[in-house]
Amino acid sequence: MLCFFAMGFVDLVGTASNYVQKDLGLTDSQANLFPSLVFFWFLIFSVPTGMLMNRIGRKKTVLLSLVVTAASLIVPIADDGYMTMLISFSLLGIGNAIMQTSLNPLVTNLISGDKLASTLTFGQFVKAIASFLAPILAAWGATTFLPTFGLGWRALFVIYAVICFLSISALGATPIEEERPDKASGVGECLRLLGRPFVLLCFLGIICHVGIDVGTNTTAPKIIMERMGLPLEEAGFATGIYFIFRTVGSFAGAFILRSVSSKLFFGLSVVMMLVAMVMLAVCDTITPIYVALALIGFGNSNIFPIVFSQALISSPKEKNEVSGLMIMGLFGGTVFPLAMGYAADAVGQIGAVAVMAVGVIYLLYYTIKIKTIK
Repeated sequence: MLCFFAMGFVDLVGTASNYVQKDLGLTDSQANLFPSLVFFWFLIFSVPTGMLMNRIGRKKTVLLSLVVTAASLIVPIADDGYMTMLISFSLLGIGNAIMQTSLNPLVTNLISGDKLASTLTFGQFVKAIASFLAPILAAWGATTFLPTFGLGWRALFVIYAVICFLSISALGATPIEEERPDKASGVGECLRLLGRPFVLLCFLGIICHVGIDVGTNTTAPKIIMERMGLPLEEAGFATGIYFIFRTVGSFAGAFILRSVSSKLFFGLSVVMMLVAMVMLAVCDTITPIYVALALIGFGNSNIFPIVFSQALISSPKEKNEVSGLMIMGLFGGTVFPLAMGYAADAVGQIGAVAVMAVGVIYLLYYTIKIKTIK
C-alpha cells in the first residue's frame, strides 16, 4: 500500500504543469505537452515491463520503478526550467509505467478471486491520497516561507522524494513469494492478446479512464480561471476537490464492491460522470462546477480497478502480459490532454470537456460488456 501511495506521485503532473505554464508563459497546448509526455512512456515501457517481470520477478521490477521515480523527483528540485521539467516528467512517466505494470500483479500473490477488485480499489484509495495532496502541497510551497529558499511550489518534489525512498526501503525488506511464469513471453505474444475482444475492450476502457482522470486534473483549474477569473493559486483548489472525492470513492468502493456487483457499481459510476460532463459544459458559477468535479472524482475512482481486475481474471495464465497491455492503455493520458489542449485553444475549455465526454460515452458502452466474477 505504501507503493500504491508512491504510484500516486504521477498525478502531480497536472498541478505541476499548471505552475510551469504560469512560470514560463505557455499556451494550453504547450502546457498540456507535459502530462502528455508523462503518459507517452506508458506506450513504450508497459509491455516490455510485463516481459521483464517474467525474468526478474514482480518485486524486483517494482523496486526498479521506485528508483526511477525517486530520480524524477530529485531532478527539478534545483531548477524548474523547460528542459529540466521535460526530463523530470519523462522519468516520472517511465517509473510509473513500470510501477503500474508490476505492482498490480504483485498484489495477486496476496489476494485473488472476488476480493481482487476491492483490494485494487483500496490501493487506488491510497494512491488517491498522494494525488489530492499534490495541489495542496504545491500551493503551500508557493505561498509560505519556502519561496525564500528558492523552492516555491517545487517543495512538493522534496516531500514526495523522501516518501519514495521510504517505499524502497519498506518493500525491499518485505518477503513476498511469487509464482514463476511457465515461459518467457515476447512483445508479439503480448500484443496478440489484443486480438481477444474482451481484452481489447478493457484496453480501450483504460485509455478512456486515464484520459478523463488526467484531463480533469489538468483542466479543472483552467475552467474556473476562464469563467470566474480567479488566480491559479485559488483555482488550483478545484483539482483538490476532484482528488478528495476520488479518494473517498476509492475508499468506499473497496467496501461496496464486496457486496454489490461490479457491473452495477460501474454503471452508476459512469452515469455520475456523464451528468458531471453536462454540468461542466453549461455551468459558470463555482458551486455547480465543484459538484461536477466531485461527481467525476467519485465516479472515476473505481473504473480502473474494475477494468483491470476484469482483464486479469479473463486471462489468468497471462497476468504479466495482460497487465502490461492494460498499463499501456494509460497512453490515453497522452492522447486526451493533447486533444483537449487543441480543443481549448480553438473554442475555450468547453472543447476540452467535449473531448472528455467522448471517453465517458465509451465507458457507458463498456458497462454492458462487464462479466460477473465468481
